[in-house]
Amino acid sequence: MSHKRRICILLCMTIAVYSIVSTYLYSSPYSKRTIKKPTDKVCAGVTARNVITALQGNRVFIVSPYHDPRKQNVTRVLGIVHHEQVKELYCYFCNSTKSVHIVKAEIDIHEDRFGFPYGLADIICPEPPNSNAKYIYLHGSKVNNLTGLTKFRIQNQEFPPYSANFTVCISTMFGNYNNTLQFIQTIEMYKLLGAQKVTLYLKSCTPQIQTVLNYYIKEGTLEVIPWPIDQYLKPSPRWNYNNDNTEIGYYGQMTTLNDCIYRNMYRSKYVLLNDVDEIILPFKHQNWEKMMESLQEQHKDVGIFRFENHIFPQTVATEGNFSDISSWKEVPGFNILQYIYREPDRKDYFNAQKMIVDPRKVIQTSVHSVLKSDGVSIDVPLDVALVYHCRTPLQKNLPKNLLIEDKNIWRYSNSLIKNVNKALNKIALKTTKR
Repeated sequence: MSHKRRICILLCMTIAVYSIVSTYLYSSPYSKRTIKKPTDKVCAGVTARNVITALQGNRVFIVSPYHDPRKQNVTRVLGIVHHEQVKELYCYFCNSTKSVHIVKAEIDIHEDRFGFPYGLADIICPEPPNSNAKYIYLHGSKVNNLTGLTKFRIQNQEFPPYSANFTVCISTMFGNYNNTLQFIQTIEMYKLLGAQKVTLYLKSCTPQIQTVLNYYIKEGTLEVIPWPIDQYLKPSPRWNYNNDNTEIGYYGQMTTLNDCIYRNMYRSKYVLLNDVDEIILPFKHQNWEKMMESLQEQHKDVGIFRFENHIFPQTVATEGNFSDISSWKEVPGFNILQYIYREPDRKDYFNAQKMIVDPRKVIQTSVHSVLKSDGVSIDVPLDVALVYHCRTPLQKNLPKNLLIEDKNIWRYSNSLIKNVNKALNKIALKTTKR
């Protein structure tokens, strides 16, 4: 055999070996990744239809996967996991060529679990280079057949123009919620202040509230996400664990807030995180847009704005002498225009806060603060805005003369009365006298 021919054969063998090795030992940040060639059953399985999906063993409950390109291309899967019993998960990316890319997930359980056995986790799956995968599967071990697994559509893979400047996230409506009048007033206040969209996670409400929800869904204001957490875990009505055999705190509130952030990350310029009985109410500006323009001009690098929560107790009411509200007396619930007295600050007691955030700066959020972010946080001064929280009192024995009169909400009374009456006429509730 000639010298040239031996060199040619050796070169061909070298190329072949390199090709085989590079297929299995692809040099990239995802070095633990393996690549399976397609089979007839690759990308099989049923697509998840429910908001919550239990994986095998009922120790992991998947909510939704979101493409997250901010630091590196990952799919961030929001899931509820048992903090001790879940140690290993694998992600299976299924792409258009029907090959499957397998990677071991990083399980990052959120800090604010408050002692409950189950808590929200980011299940972080590094995406393969040039991935066009639309679906992902998850399993506690490496498997060769995906047929019996549920596949999840990866969201946030497109970045359209914002469909809203302000979206309000209401974490969880539960307890067969029935405060009809206050709910309608609150939604109409959100709209007056600048909200184009409200996202609400619904566990339970009365038929009358469901009628109201249907109206705002049809109007295009409201997005309702079913939240049947009690079908999967034993939820607590408390935020902290009391060793009472419950499994997750406050009906999974942490999960819904974070899901709402990611769901609206590329749909809304700002996201507000608050409860159904709370309104972030400006003092110096007429609406959120003017307020946020001013705040952002002063704080260009800030992405998280925290507002003090102040209680307006429903035990101290005033008539207000408003006209055109006679029909409201037949609607169950509280009239927020009657509550203009707020509790004073307590010494050595920290006021809770609620937030307006740039969702693209948030990585993980809790209820009153952001846990991980790419942006700076600030506390907004009380003379700029507060959280108007109309509810049962926290300082129950406080006499009226020690409450602070605050009529700021009356600035919106004329428009609010007009819009609430318009909504009531269209909803056509079956009313009962209070």
